[in-house]
Amino acid sequence: MVFKLITAAAKTWRRLQGEKQLPKIIRGVTFRNGLEVTEAASQNAA
Repeated sequence: MVFKLITAAAKTWRRLQGEKQLPKIIRGVTFRNGLEVTEAASQNAA
């Protein structure tokens, strides 16, 4: 019975979006709000 419940639930599971970003994450690239951060230093408003 548990097997049938799991297989029924698996039909509605969503695939992870951004799977192409995984190698970048492994390399240590940082992301902010889903976008890759390329600036080394942040700028502060005076």
